[in-house]
Amino acid sequence: MQNDSVKKTVLVAFLLCVVCSVLVSTAAVVLKPNQERNKMLDIKKNLLLATGLIKSSKTSAEEINRTFEQVETVLIDLESGEKVDDVPVDTFDAYKEAKGAKYGLRIPGELDIAGIKYRSKLSKIYLIKDSSGEVTQIVLPVHGKGLWSTMYGFLALAPDTKTVEGLGFYAHGETPGLGGEIENPNWIRSWKDKVVMDEDFNPHLLVIKGMVGSDTPERERKIDGLSGATLTSVGVQHMVNYWLGEHGYAEVLKNIRANGGSL
Repeated sequence: MQNDSVKKTVLVAFLLCVVCSVLVSTAAVVLKPNQERNKMLDIKKNLLLATGLIKSSKTSAEEINRTFEQVETVLIDLESGEKVDDVPVDTFDAYKEAKGAKYGLRIPGELDIAGIKYRSKLSKIYLIKDSSGEVTQIVLPVHGKGLWSTMYGFLALAPDTKTVEGLGFYAHGETPGLGGEIENPNWIRSWKDKVVMDEDFNPHLLVIKGMVGSDTPERERKIDGLSGATLTSVGVQHMVNYWLGEHGYAEVLKNIRANGGSL
């Protein structure tokens, strides 16, 4: 076969594709455990940042894992608000199960203010405990539609279940400098001590246009809007109110209050 023949060119191209495919597939398989560990570490980091238990995104993996020992992960049934003990909590993925036949649930349109269409019937929540075992914070995974993407994060509440301890996002595709400002530390800090439910424990958060001032009526339940990102701001409001409502974590929060801040 001549070196410049069409057959030899096609053969070389084919063999090159096969070799590259094998290398890429092998790398994907070999690196997958590391990728999964890094993904879990990133979620732990962002959860701890939302609670204030760590202060920097550059915190070492060792310190993140050590600090996470204060966190109890609980799997709950959203309808009853009760613990689920017969499903492995460590491997359960509520986002993957949201459209599954066993645990998936389609959200009625009139209730779907977060714009997510489906949710899992079960969800993890996280209880932060002090050295004496008392619950100091309840951390709820939350997600909802922004302008361009689904925003994923954690909402940390005080044991009264309505006062915000912190908020953080670990994944989204909002516009940098606009909707992407949901990650701005100054904006995140403005959530601290906001009261996101009324006296009857109905969600009533408002993200307003402009800034919340000292003379703003009901300022304790209002958050500054993001300049140039009205739809993202509204998305965050709807996300929080959905997950605190009857179709979200309302029942488990009711149980926590009935048990003096624990489950």
